[in-house]
Amino acid sequence: MRTTLGAVTDNFDATRRPVKATEREDGPFPYYGASGVVDHVSDYLYDGEYLLIAEDGENLRSRNTPIAFLASGQFWVNNHAHVVRANHMADTRFLGHALAQTDISGYLSGSTLPKLTRRAMDSIVLDLPPLPTQRAIVEVLGALDDKIAVNQSVVTACDELRRANYEAAVGEASRPLSELARFVNGRAYTKSATGTGRVVVRIAELNSGLGGSTVYNDIEVPEDNLARPGDLLFAWSGSLTAARWYRPEAIVNQHIFKVIPNHDWPLWLVACAVDRKLEDFKAIAADKATTMGHIQRRHLDEPVGVPDPAAIAASDALMTTLWGRALAAEVESLHLADLRDTLLPHLMSGRITVRNAEQQVEGVL
Repeated sequence: MRTTLGAVTDNFDATRRPVKATEREDGPFPYYGASGVVDHVSDYLYDGEYLLIAEDGENLRSRNTPIAFLASGQFWVNNHAHVVRANHMADTRFLGHALAQTDISGYLSGSTLPKLTRRAMDSIVLDLPPLPTQRAIVEVLGALDDKIAVNQSVVTACDELRRANYEAAVGEASRPLSELARFVNGRAYTKSATGTGRVVVRIAELNSGLGGSTVYNDIEVPEDNLARPGDLLFAWSGSLTAARWYRPEAIVNQHIFKVIPNHDWPLWLVACAVDRKLEDFKAIAADKATTMGHIQRRHLDEPVGVPDPAAIAASDALMTTLWGRALAAEVESLHLADLRDTLLPHLMSGRITVRNAEQQVEGVL
């Protein structure tokens, strides 16, 4: 069935409401923007399952992250995301998958900042299979999404336990961050004109967990500028994000440190220590007069609390295991997402049957 998005959805844009960061009350409810959760607040506007579609932002053009994503439960939405739900003609989750496969470039307006108006969004043309087929496809792909969600819960639990153990063990002792690890700065690299080559990790990729942008094949890269699964990366400007890298080998760019533990300091402890200093670093960056705040290398000489050697030795095996278990869950989710994204266009076009896709998913799960 060829139809338009507006014909198969109910729109709830009228009830969304932006709230300035300074006026938000912290709470348990997700606060959504154009690309996902941007904060948590003390109240909610929506209760149920909805599809949020970006209304503006460069991501509408670059599509580094999904332009449409599900929001379930109780949550708040600002005015940068459209809020829709499928009517009796479609499945809400299926519409999210369909938009992932749809070229919307012709529906965008704005030369500087892309915008998808409600009228343009409603006019997006979709080819939809019968509703039972939509639901069958959602069920197959949903099995992969459910496993990815379980893995994310594992990652969150492992990381929270690791940080809690560190905080409980920290005493009077402190060390400069620069004594705990080497913070190796990446370099600037030129993008490939052909779109092929090795990938480089920038701040955007570290924040989103995406693989990176392409660079030339024939460049020589120092070992310390390569990020491999399990490495700790720290963006020292912009977002000031510290994250475990779980994608395939990539090159670190000039805005990111690869954090390499010194001597007998374990990686899990260094990661906790960096996390502990992040709020201080963000306060320093916020005082900068530039648009993109940053810290300087001298700030890495500031002390941070550390457990005593006995406490580190007692918990090292467990904490290292938690770091590895979280990494394994992230890597598995990456493979599951790749399978989902491979199956999706084939299912949408009818090149493979739902049953064949079920067999592939069952084999993986």
